[in-house]
Amino acid sequence: MDAKVGGCPVAHGGNTSMAKPVTKWWPNALNLDILHQHGARTNPMDEGFNYHDAVKKLDFDGVKADVRALLHDSQSWWPADWGHYGGLMIRLSWHSAGSYRMQDGRGGGGSGNIRFAPLNSWPDNASLDKARRLLWPVKKKYGNALSWADLIVLAGTIAYEDMGLKTFGFGFGREDIWGPETDVYWGSEKEWLAPSEERYENLDDAHSLENPLAATHMGLIYVNPEGVDGNPDPVKTAAMVRETFARMAMNDEETAALTCGGHTVGKAHGAVSHKNIGVEPEAAGLEAQGFGWANPDQDGKASQAFTSGIEGAWTKEPTKFDMGYFDYLFKYDWVLKKSPAGAWQWEPVNMPEEEKPVDATDPSIRHNPIMTDADMAMKVDPVYFEICQKFMADPEYFRDAFARAWFKLTHRDMGPKVRYVGPDVPAEDLIWQDPVPAGKTDYDVAAVKKLIAESGLSDAELISTAWDSARTYRGSDKRGGANGARIRLAPQKDWEGNEPKRLAKVLAILEPIAAKTGASVADVIVLGGNVGLENTIKAGGHSAEVPFIAGRGDATDEHTDAASFEVLEPLSDGFRNWQKTKYLVSPEEMMLDRAQLLGLTAREMTILVGGLRVIGANYDGSKHGVFTDREGALTTDFFVNLTDMDFSWHPAANDTYEIRERDTGKLRWTATSADLVFGSNSILRAYAEVYAQNDNEEKFIKDFVAAWNKVMNADRFDIHS
Repeated sequence: MDAKVGGCPVAHGGNTSMAKPVTKWWPNALNLDILHQHGARTNPMDEGFNYHDAVKKLDFDGVKADVRALLHDSQSWWPADWGHYGGLMIRLSWHSAGSYRMQDGRGGGGSGNIRFAPLNSWPDNASLDKARRLLWPVKKKYGNALSWADLIVLAGTIAYEDMGLKTFGFGFGREDIWGPETDVYWGSEKEWLAPSEERYENLDDAHSLENPLAATHMGLIYVNPEGVDGNPDPVKTAAMVRETFARMAMNDEETAALTCGGHTVGKAHGAVSHKNIGVEPEAAGLEAQGFGWANPDQDGKASQAFTSGIEGAWTKEPTKFDMGYFDYLFKYDWVLKKSPAGAWQWEPVNMPEEEKPVDATDPSIRHNPIMTDADMAMKVDPVYFEICQKFMADPEYFRDAFARAWFKLTHRDMGPKVRYVGPDVPAEDLIWQDPVPAGKTDYDVAAVKKLIAESGLSDAELISTAWDSARTYRGSDKRGGANGARIRLAPQKDWEGNEPKRLAKVLAILEPIAAKTGASVADVIVLGGNVGLENTIKAGGHSAEVPFIAGRGDATDEHTDAASFEVLEPLSDGFRNWQKTKYLVSPEEMMLDRAQLLGLTAREMTILVGGLRVIGANYDGSKHGVFTDREGALTTDFFVNLTDMDFSWHPAANDTYEIRERDTGKLRWTATSADLVFGSNSILRAYAEVYAQNDNEEKFIKDFVAAWNKVMNADRFDIHS
């Protein structure tokens, strides 16, 4: 039968829409998509392609020379300010890296995520689509050996060098993703630049900004340049700046250096009305070909560009890295004015015409320089003021402070220095890189395992300690993990989730074994988990050796910025059925977040939870979810009993559940939502049913060992890239 005339042969929205049908109809459904993003299906590279291997073969000098050349090659379709793209490329690098936040380690420039929604269409990233397109010839030339993530960050670094700054260094090694990061929570607002009160409990308290957010508004990288909610007040803005940059891992000196050094070059753009600017890239038509923010008033002039709505340069020579920012800021008084686009900005009082910067297109025209509310905060806040005076008194100190802060900004989410590639990697170890000394590999592993087995520690104690040491790893910024054995140092040794008394007992036994055998404590902790796991496998009637690769090192207090590790403290661990307190977010959602940070798939999460339950590795020996009469043996009992229709499930007190025999009503087990979700969620139940089958006991053992080994080695960048 012929299709109806005018009818469409595809299902509108059903298959082609970006909407997720399940969560659309059932918004409270557990969304497991975050565990499967950036997988093989989305990656266009050949199987086995390794970017870290590829980038080592890159013509580093050639790339840097080509980027430097394009900085001076102004294009008619997007003319360069003063014939130099330096300011634009710095802003691209900055806004790529500046989305990083410490609380969960997400955001940042380490994956090239600024190429995708929502970042590619944030109001704060207006016109950065042009910067990426200018870089395309370089990316095209060097191909697979140069990721977009590396090129985007490199462009700003080369721009600073070209404008006179001696940079601190640069490390290649950022691997691209190929789609949006669905795991990143950017805020609950439904509109761009919504009032900041939507993410603050109290606007007078900058610390009340919702975690894990760092920016003051949806769609901004840092703070509103016009002032809090667009109301100029440098004192209030200073508090917002301090909190925002602290959440991005910067102290006051680094914050001041970045603010002053960032505005030493380039300009803000707001010479035309915002009303005439087109929609962002994600909202533009096909004919725009990825471009957004169309500007019909630009007329081929750099000075008519539009980004923030603020208009003007910060210094007299915006293509040179110099002390001009300080000269302007502290020499003149400043008053509020409106830009041509209607944005609040600060302009100088009685500045001689010859001292003003020239127009970005026509050097015969001069304009007032400008300062944002954040710039004025450097002048009115007593702490920032004192730091700026120190910079002014010692320009070389300022240059070094900025170079280091820029390096930190652009490398903070790359993880340990061992991941850096290229000839410009600094030799100096920096505390924020979480350095770990190299460990030994020449000790007798079998002898260590024998001593652990004879130590008197239970399998559950060994497994729990190894898990707690490794579970801190965050794939978001490559921090945490078992390497370094920081679980024995402050603050980790005192975290509630690490059961300090049990931890102290275990470490008191494992540390002498490490000293006696020459192994690191980090290796011994992981080996202890392996010993315990092998015992539980044997107790379940099977045999398997858990893989192990020696070489972890032991960090010291001197290697550890203790304060920065506070953000790694687990507040919940569904794998060990524990929560520090009750949260608005469910235990299973928090478990999902932990699994994503650990780089686990939904299948691997299912395997580990089921196995850790029956092993008896729950926090403080809790019996919730221990669906077995053979506790201490690694079996499939969790899945078998969870899916057995001889039982029924009932809500009980304190957000727990009871599992009773259906015929007799006899109580068999108790559970939390982090247990029963594996039977209630259709996807997780499908995995649970696989391991409940009679023919998959050996498969479960094999898969559990593989998932366990993955977690234990997640931070081993010395053996994998």
